Amino acid sequence: MLRYTLRQLEYFVAVGEAGSIALASERVNISSPSISAAIAQLEREFGLPLFVRHHAQGLAPTLAGRRMLEQARLVLVAAEALGDLAGDLTGSARGTISVGCLTTIAQFVLPALRRGFETLYPEIRLRHHAFNQAELFSALRRARIDVALTYDLEIPADLTFAPLIDLPPYAMVDADHPLAGRATVSLTELARFPMVLLDLPLSADYFLSIFGRAGLRPMIAERSRDLSIVRSLVGNGFGYSIANVRPPNDRAPDGRPLGYIALEGKPRPMRLGLLTARDGGSLFVVRAFMDHARSRIEARDLPGLGGAA
Repeated sequence: MLRYTLRQLEYFVAVGEAGSIALASERVNISSPSISAAIAQLEREFGLPLFVRHHAQGLAPTLAGRRMLEQARLVLVAAEALGDLAGDLTGSARGTISVGCLTTIAQFVLPALRRGFETLYPEIRLRHHAFNQAELFSALRRARIDVALTYDLEIPADLTFAPLIDLPPYAMVDADHPLAGRATVSLTELARFPMVLLDLPLSADYFLSIFGRAGLRPMIAERSRDLSIVRSLVGNGFGYSIANVRPPNDRAPDGRPLGYIALEGKPRPMRLGLLTARDGGSLFVVRAFMDHARSRIEARDLPGLGGAA
């Protein structure tokens, strides 16, 4: 009979993904000798080498090691599922949960949301991932994540969206922009100036649709898929941008001041909510996270959930 533990399999997978025992040691917070001993024990139990040792380049899995890694991941996932099921059946808050978040809002809301949740439920392990909208759909379908925090953009019929709050769009300008200091601005006025577009899948379509519904076409001068870069481009005078999440401070990442202006005409807001696969909210740990997220978000008790002042 083979004798090995789930902990040894966890170390095995960590080494396979990190490519070295030293990096795996940092990832799982266990000493390198302990990980080396676990790998050696597995190789003795399985009767085959799992890694090829390269003195300068770390470890690479053998052909057999790659196949064993695939199976070890499945065993660990199944073991976690057993823990989740036990917690669900007993109604106790323990187990694991994987939470996805739209990349544009993750930096503002996810860390505080996670800290509050783990404080309430110290026996639940939360893993977080930041994706664009299309990647969130894929991750839910492949069960890489249990729930996602995102907008109501092109939600597929096979996923379930629970709306929480509306976030109206606003204009973001640099301190020297001709519109700086305005309380409100019309889309017609904005369309006369260069625009910096947050060019993410589905998100970009939403921002452009704000102008399209008014029969206008913005002058796109710059594009970026990174919100931080968009804010810095705006702060350096490359154009205005449109956003829905407002950072806690009024400065770009490079320190330049930004101004925020409400849009006239009440263009369609982004609706922030929780996205799951069908029946994805049935486990106790998922319901617990969704309830926590709902209470914090509906109270706007997280950074970034205010629009233009």
